[in-house]
Amino acid sequence: MIYDISPHITDSIAVFPGDTSPTREVLMDMRKGDALTLSTLRSTVHVGAHADAPSHYGAEAPTIDQVDLQRYIGPCQVVRVTASRGMLLTPDLISAEITEARVLFATGTYPDPGIFNTDFAALSPELVDWLAERGVNLVGVDTPSVDPADSKDLAAHKAFLKHDMYILEGLVLSDVPEGRYELIALPLKLVGFDASPVRAVLRTED
Repeated sequence: MIYDISPHITDSIAVFPGDTSPTREVLMDMRKGDALTLSTLRSTVHVGAHADAPSHYGAEAPTIDQVDLQRYIGPCQVVRVTASRGMLLTPDLISAEITEARVLFATGTYPDPGIFNTDFAALSPELVDWLAERGVNLVGVDTPSVDPADSKDLAAHKAFLKHDMYILEGLVLSDVPEGRYELIALPLKLVGFDASPVRAVLRTED
Protein backbone atom coordinates (compact mmCIF):
# COMPACT_ATOMS: atom_id res chain seq x y z
CA MET A 1 0.00 0.00 0.00
CA ILE A 2 1.16 3.53 -0.79
CA TYR A 3 0.39 6.63 1.26
CA ASP A 4 0.81 9.86 -0.69
CA ILE A 5 2.05 12.33 1.93
CA SER A 6 2.33 15.33 -0.39
CA PRO A 7 -0.29 18.11 -0.55
CA HIS A 8 -1.78 19.19 -3.86
CA ILE A 9 0.19 22.02 -5.48
CA THR A 10 -2.27 24.68 -6.63
CA ASP A 11 -2.33 28.46 -6.68
CA SER A 12 -4.25 28.31 -3.39
CA ILE A 13 -1.65 26.40 -1.38
CA ALA A 14 -0.25 28.49 1.46
CA VAL A 15 3.41 29.51 1.43
CA PHE A 16 5.44 31.50 3.94
CA PRO A 17 4.30 35.15 3.89
CA GLY A 18 6.42 36.98 1.33
CA ASP A 19 7.39 33.82 -0.55
CA THR A 20 6.26 33.07 -4.13
CA SER A 21 2.97 31.21 -4.51
CA PRO A 22 2.79 28.71 -7.38
CA THR A 23 1.23 29.91 -10.63
CA ARG A 24 0.72 28.18 -13.94
CA GLU A 25 0.91 29.96 -17.27
CA VAL A 26 -0.55 27.94 -20.14
CA LEU A 27 1.48 28.71 -23.26
CA MET A 28 -0.32 26.26 -25.55
CA ASP A 29 -3.65 24.52 -25.02
CA MET A 30 -5.06 21.62 -27.07
CA ARG A 31 -8.58 22.63 -26.00
CA LYS A 32 -8.02 25.87 -27.92
CA GLY A 33 -6.75 24.14 -31.05
CA ASP A 34 -3.03 23.98 -30.32
CA ALA A 35 -1.05 20.86 -31.23
CA LEU A 36 -0.21 20.20 -27.58
CA THR A 37 -0.57 21.63 -24.10
CA LEU A 38 2.43 23.45 -22.67
CA SER A 39 2.76 25.16 -19.29
CA THR A 40 5.17 27.29 -17.31
CA LEU A 41 5.42 26.95 -13.54
CA ARG A 42 6.58 29.78 -11.29
CA SER A 43 6.93 29.03 -7.59
CA THR A 44 9.06 29.05 -4.49
CA VAL A 45 11.04 25.81 -4.25
CA HIS A 46 9.80 25.58 -0.63
CA VAL A 47 6.29 24.67 -1.76
CA GLY A 48 4.21 21.82 -0.40
CA ALA A 49 6.21 18.76 0.55
CA HIS A 50 9.81 19.79 0.03
CA ALA A 51 13.39 19.00 0.93
CA ASP A 52 15.47 21.79 2.43
CA ALA A 53 19.03 21.85 1.12
CA PRO A 54 21.72 22.49 3.74
CA SER A 55 22.52 25.67 1.77
CA HIS A 56 19.14 27.04 2.90
CA TYR A 57 20.57 27.54 6.39
CA GLY A 58 24.34 27.17 5.88
CA ALA A 59 26.14 29.62 3.59
CA GLU A 60 28.81 27.17 2.42
CA ALA A 61 26.71 24.01 2.75
CA PRO A 62 25.61 21.73 -0.13
CA THR A 63 22.87 22.85 -2.50
CA ILE A 64 19.97 20.55 -3.34
CA ASP A 65 21.72 19.02 -6.36
CA GLN A 66 24.63 18.03 -4.10
CA VAL A 67 22.70 16.17 -1.40
CA ASP A 68 22.98 12.44 -0.73
CA LEU A 69 19.92 10.86 -2.39
CA GLN A 70 20.23 7.77 -0.18
CA ARG A 71 18.78 9.82 2.68
CA TYR A 72 15.47 10.32 0.88
CA ILE A 73 14.69 6.70 0.13
CA GLY A 74 14.58 3.78 2.55
CA PRO A 75 13.12 2.59 5.86
CA CYS A 76 11.48 5.28 7.97
CA GLN A 77 9.35 5.63 11.06
CA VAL A 78 6.21 7.74 11.49
CA VAL A 79 5.90 9.02 15.06
CA ARG A 80 2.74 10.71 16.33
CA VAL A 81 3.32 13.42 18.91
CA THR A 82 0.68 14.93 21.17
CA ALA A 83 1.45 18.57 20.44
CA SER A 84 -0.36 21.83 21.07
CA ARG A 85 -0.16 24.83 18.79
CA GLY A 86 3.02 26.87 19.11
CA MET A 87 4.94 24.42 21.26
CA LEU A 88 8.54 23.29 20.82
CA LEU A 89 8.87 19.52 20.73
CA THR A 90 11.40 18.16 23.22
CA PRO A 91 12.75 14.63 23.78
CA ASP A 92 10.47 13.98 26.75
CA LEU A 93 7.42 14.24 24.46
CA ILE A 94 8.61 11.33 22.31
CA SER A 95 7.20 8.11 23.71
CA ALA A 96 8.02 5.89 20.74
CA GLU A 97 11.34 4.06 20.56
CA ILE A 98 13.37 5.49 17.68
CA THR A 99 14.44 2.55 15.50
CA GLU A 100 15.03 4.06 12.03
CA ALA A 101 17.43 6.58 10.52
CA ARG A 102 14.52 8.47 8.97
CA VAL A 103 11.79 9.82 11.28
CA LEU A 104 8.62 11.67 10.29
CA PHE A 105 6.75 13.56 13.03
CA ALA A 106 2.97 13.88 12.83
CA THR A 107 1.96 16.81 15.05
CA GLY A 108 -1.44 17.72 13.62
CA THR A 109 -0.71 21.42 14.19
CA TYR A 110 -0.86 22.48 10.53
CA PRO A 111 -4.12 20.87 9.40
CA ASP A 112 -4.89 22.76 6.19
CA PRO A 113 -2.20 23.32 3.51
CA GLY A 114 -4.37 26.11 2.12
CA ILE A 115 -4.25 28.18 5.32
CA PHE A 116 -0.95 29.37 6.77
CA ASN A 117 -1.34 29.17 10.53
CA THR A 118 1.78 30.57 12.18
CA ASP A 119 1.34 28.70 15.47
CA PHE A 120 2.38 25.24 14.27
CA ALA A 121 4.57 23.09 16.51
CA ALA A 122 8.32 23.15 15.87
CA LEU A 123 11.38 21.18 16.92
CA SER A 124 13.70 22.20 19.73
CA PRO A 125 17.45 21.95 19.05
CA GLU A 126 17.58 19.56 22.02
CA LEU A 127 15.28 17.18 20.15
CA VAL A 128 17.48 17.36 17.06
CA ASP A 129 20.54 16.56 19.20
CA TRP A 130 18.64 13.67 20.82
CA LEU A 131 17.65 12.24 17.44
CA ALA A 132 21.23 12.52 16.16
CA GLU A 133 22.42 10.50 19.15
CA ARG A 134 20.04 7.74 18.03
CA GLY A 135 21.40 7.62 14.50
CA VAL A 136 18.68 9.64 12.79
CA ASN A 137 19.89 11.38 9.61
CA LEU A 138 16.61 12.69 8.14
CA VAL A 139 13.58 14.21 9.85
CA GLY A 140 10.26 15.10 8.26
CA VAL A 141 7.48 17.25 9.71
CA ASP A 142 3.83 17.94 8.86
CA THR A 143 4.42 21.69 9.21
CA PRO A 144 6.02 24.37 6.99
CA SER A 145 9.23 24.49 9.06
CA VAL A 146 11.20 22.70 11.76
CA ASP A 147 11.57 26.12 13.45
CA PRO A 148 8.77 28.42 14.65
CA ALA A 149 7.31 30.69 11.99
CA ASP A 150 8.74 33.82 13.65
CA SER A 151 12.18 32.37 14.43
CA LYS A 152 15.13 34.58 13.53
CA ASP A 153 17.98 32.43 14.87
CA LEU A 154 16.70 29.17 13.28
CA ALA A 155 18.06 27.11 16.16
CA ALA A 156 16.61 23.81 14.92
CA HIS A 157 17.92 24.32 11.37
CA LYS A 158 21.37 25.06 12.79
CA ALA A 159 21.23 21.87 14.85
CA PHE A 160 20.41 19.92 11.68
CA LEU A 161 23.41 21.52 9.97
CA LYS A 162 25.68 20.68 12.91
CA HIS A 163 24.73 17.00 12.73
CA ASP A 164 24.56 16.77 8.91
CA MET A 165 20.90 15.73 9.15
CA TYR A 166 18.44 16.37 6.33
CA ILE A 167 14.99 18.00 6.52
CA LEU A 168 11.63 17.33 4.85
CA GLU A 169 8.85 19.86 5.50
CA GLY A 170 5.23 20.29 4.50
CA LEU A 171 4.28 16.60 4.67
CA VAL A 172 0.67 15.43 5.04
CA LEU A 173 0.56 12.70 7.69
CA SER A 174 -3.01 12.99 8.97
CA ASP A 175 -4.10 9.62 7.56
CA VAL A 176 -0.89 7.69 8.18
CA PRO A 177 -0.82 5.29 11.15
CA GLU A 178 2.22 5.36 13.38
CA GLY A 179 4.75 2.74 12.39
CA ARG A 180 7.47 1.65 9.97
CA TYR A 181 7.41 2.33 6.21
CA GLU A 182 9.61 2.80 3.19
CA LEU A 183 10.04 6.50 2.38
CA ILE A 184 10.49 7.76 -1.17
CA ALA A 185 10.88 11.55 -1.40
CA LEU A 186 13.52 12.41 -3.99
CA PRO A 187 14.32 16.09 -4.67
CA LEU A 188 14.80 17.46 -8.17
CA LYS A 189 18.34 18.08 -9.42
CA LEU A 190 18.00 21.87 -9.27
CA VAL A 191 21.56 23.11 -9.58
CA GLY A 192 22.47 25.70 -6.97
CA PHE A 193 19.03 25.77 -5.34
CA ASP A 194 18.27 25.85 -1.61
CA ALA A 195 15.36 23.37 -1.72
CA SER A 196 13.22 21.25 -4.00
CA PRO A 197 9.60 20.11 -4.03
CA VAL A 198 9.26 16.34 -3.63
CA ARG A 199 6.48 13.83 -4.30
CA ALA A 200 6.76 12.14 -0.93
CA VAL A 201 5.21 8.70 -0.51
CA LEU A 202 5.30 5.95 2.08
CA ARG A 203 5.07 2.27 1.18
CA THR A 204 3.97 -0.34 3.68
CA GLU A 205 6.22 -3.33 4.19
CA ASP A 206 3.63 -6.01 3.35
